[in-house]
Amino acid sequence: MKVQAANDVTLQPVQMDGATGCQVRWLVSKSDGAPNFAMRLFEVAPGGHTPRHHHPYEHEIYVLEGEGLVFQGDQPHQLRPGTTILVESDEVHQFQNTGNATLKFLCLIPNSADNRPGVQKPECSSVQS
Repeated sequence: MKVQAANDVTLQPVQMDGATGCQVRWLVSKSDGAPNFAMRLFEVAPGGHTPRHHHPYEHEIYVLEGEGLVFQGDQPHQLRPGTTILVESDEVHQFQNTGNATLKFLCLIPNSADNRPGVQKPECSSVQS
């Protein structure tokens, strides 16, 4: 069992072309012995965003703090604490912070996402040990 405070996990910049003001904490990953899923905590600064992108795996999102938008293709959806999102495989998406405070959300992805050659995105392929 792994038990820790999220703030004890190193906050790393998201190294993805087009990302602005995005950081991530890898809370649970394969290196922790989790065989199926990784749990990440994203923090997006006011005015920050991820690039519009897609990848061949789903992920599930739960918004903890802040306000923003998630784009499903060109369609915006409002984000606020308690919002849940399923991003389906190959669905074009982007997260934007439209508020005055940090947008924080949990993001779960399958561990297989970092083993797909040529398709993984940097925010999903670099797991801190």
